[in-house]
Amino acid sequence: MTTDVKGRGGKYLTFVLNEEQYGIEILKVREILGVLPITPMPQAPHFVKGVINLRGKVIPVIDSRLKFGMMEKEVTPETCIIVVDVNGAWMGMIVDTVKEVMDIREDQIEDAPRMGGGDNNGIRGLGKVGNQVKILLDIDKVMSDMVVTEMPSFDL
Repeated sequence: MTTDVKGRGGKYLTFVLNEEQYGIEILKVREILGVLPITPMPQAPHFVKGVINLRGKVIPVIDSRLKFGMMEKEVTPETCIIVVDVNGAWMGMIVDTVKEVMDIREDQIEDAPRMGGGDNNGIRGLGKVGNQVKILLDIDKVMSDMVVTEMPSFDL
């Protein structure tokens, strides 16, 4: 079963997690920050590192590695927080490093293979750029099942 490729092409911010490259639609990205002090939140899911105060707006921050079932990694000078708009709420995603903004055409995007009968919920497709594959995320689907409903952002 193939999903419609129409509308998946465009500009993506690419980033690295565990040596794999991912992409998010650039229109979903609000800011890219170095790692700021993060205030832990009691009883938050294991992948939620806490919240940051970004110019008076309290934003939940998740560790993308933990969200995707990877091992946690020490913060390095290349570690970044990508602030994204998820269904109207801002959220920070900790990533290993940000790569670049790139155009990926619709004809360069294929559906992700189905694994274990799942529906690949949250993967827009696989972008083939040169000899590399970039996992293109639908950030609204990837994040909507968790932090946005559990930890909304607040204005101070």
